[in-house]
Amino acid sequence: MLEEIKNIDKKYYMNTFGDRLPVCFERGDGIKLYADDGRIFYDFLGGIAVNSLGHSHPKFIERLKEQLDKLIHTSSLYYIENQAKLAQKLSESTCADKVFFANSGAEANEGAFKLAKIYFHKQNKDKYEIITLDKSFHGRTLATVAATGQPKYQKPYKPLTPGFIQVPPNDFLAVESAITDKTAAIMIELIQGESGVHLMDRDYVKKLRKLCDEKGIVLIFDEVQTGMGRTGYLFAHQMYGVEPDIFTAAKALGGGIPIGALCAKDWIASAFEPGDHGTTFGGNPFATAAGLAVFDIYEEESLVQNAKYMGEYFKRKLFDIKAKHDSVTDVRCAGLLIGIEVNTNISKDVFNALFNKGFLTSLCGGNTIRIAPPLIISEKDIDMFAEELDIILTEREKQ
Repeated sequence: MLEEIKNIDKKYYMNTFGDRLPVCFERGDGIKLYADDGRIFYDFLGGIAVNSLGHSHPKFIERLKEQLDKLIHTSSLYYIENQAKLAQKLSESTCADKVFFANSGAEANEGAFKLAKIYFHKQNKDKYEIITLDKSFHGRTLATVAATGQPKYQKPYKPLTPGFIQVPPNDFLAVESAITDKTAAIMIELIQGESGVHLMDRDYVKKLRKLCDEKGIVLIFDEVQTGMGRTGYLFAHQMYGVEPDIFTAAKALGGGIPIGALCAKDWIASAFEPGDHGTTFGGNPFATAAGLAVFDIYEEESLVQNAKYMGEYFKRKLFDIKAKHDSVTDVRCAGLLIGIEVNTNISKDVFNALFNKGFLTSLCGGNTIRIAPPLIISEKDIDMFAEELDIILTEREKQ
């Protein structure tokens, strides 16, 4: 069956992913995924930080089925109860006053750029530059590629959308030096996931907030990966104790159903007036029903708190492994967003060995194993992973 699927994929699907990992899943249960050939895998990547409830969560599936029986899509020409209630839930749980729903993190980030620019446009101010960070990742659209601080993603699409300037992360002087009279916003990921789970320094983030206040610049946090409990806080900016003017969300917000959110303080959100922005699918009844279900299950099962506790437990296990293995050069953690940096000469082997043993992770930043499991994960699951990683590292170090 797998070979047949691979052949169909090769013939009909655009080759943007190359040769994928050799598996095709047909069903899931909790953190387990079942392949069509009978193999069982443990999902320690969560669909890249998406499946926060795991797979086939019974309460989640029940809520989705209920909504499917009622209504899937109407368009934003009409009021949508779920859309309004999910916007209320996000606003009341964060520093945001207003919310706009899109279909993905990239779309939410595009909305953030537009909102920052139109805010100054409506004041007749020629401010359009947006400062982002090297090694960042903000999406695959033309504007988000220009914002992404990685030349490998930008090179094929030059000339890039103008107005985006990259500076090194955690370098406050570099940000200060990059500011001009055209600077509209500074946008950062509090934790750079795609480049290897690199955290911004708390003092750096606080200085950025103060700088933006002093210079009249909009501060934007891309929380597409770090939002919805991933770090042990509902959003990572709550962990840092710094409120942005705008932040974005996606991934875990829909528990696997595509949805993105642009969240903002009222003073800047009001820059969007009728006709300035829009969407056909964004925030439809089905997607926002998924978001509401995610929030309810988080509260019922204390999953944000579980992410914090299990993140600390995982961290201790991994630091024990690091102390035992010289090939582990660093462990970086924020709740259940974890990077295990391994010597470059064995990192691909370790990643492949984990896959072959039935553990799904990702290899990012060249030599970092990224972990972003469902928030339902248990100590038993973590023990199982840590034990296997220890064995794999021991075997590779002997070679």
